[in-house]
Amino acid sequence: MTFLITAGPTREPIDPVRYISNRSSGKMGYAIAEAALNAGHDVILISGPVNLAPPRDAKFISVSTGDEMFDAVHQHADSSNICVLCAAVADYKPAQVSPVKIKKCAAQVSLELVPTRDILQSLGLQEDRKFLLVGFAAETDHLEANAAKKLREKNCDIIVANDSRIAMETDENELLILFHDDETKKISRSPKKILARDLVKIFQNSQQKSLTKKM
Repeated sequence: MTFLITAGPTREPIDPVRYISNRSSGKMGYAIAEAALNAGHDVILISGPVNLAPPRDAKFISVSTGDEMFDAVHQHADSSNICVLCAAVADYKPAQVSPVKIKKCAAQVSLELVPTRDILQSLGLQEDRKFLLVGFAAETDHLEANAAKKLREKNCDIIVANDSRIAMETDENELLILFHDDETKKISRSPKKILARDLVKIFQNSQQKSLTKKM
């Protein structure tokens, strides 16, 4: 199978030296990529800026902005069996980017933001998609309710949810996995590398079940 995996944050520029981003380390996405490779799968890893070495045998695509990640995902999604959108893409970007550094001044400055393109939703809306679509939900409250809402609205096959206060910038995580058929599964707090092995097996089994239903 071919896994397409996104990882890390995006950076949405304000001017040549400033940007909007988030605390995502990319560790979960990179761990899933490693686990998929170790299980004998092909991997396309599309990554925002992180301080991690790319897995040796993955097809690695480096991006910075949400628009760059959107384009890269759509270029490779249809040739993949499983799309795992683990990246923390910025929800908003500046409406205008200054071509020069904005100088500090005494006056108050307002920044107009516009929504970034929704990669997960764009894939979920594809008719007759052949790939299993997995989204991630990092929440700070009402974890299961928010994850279930995202599963429905984005038309995913699976949502992997976690409390971002536990997961961000750490080597451990605990997960709540929601499936399209209303099944749920909890995985207790463990190192991300161990969680990644479990997730790859779950994604692989779900894809195989999906193919069996369509036959």
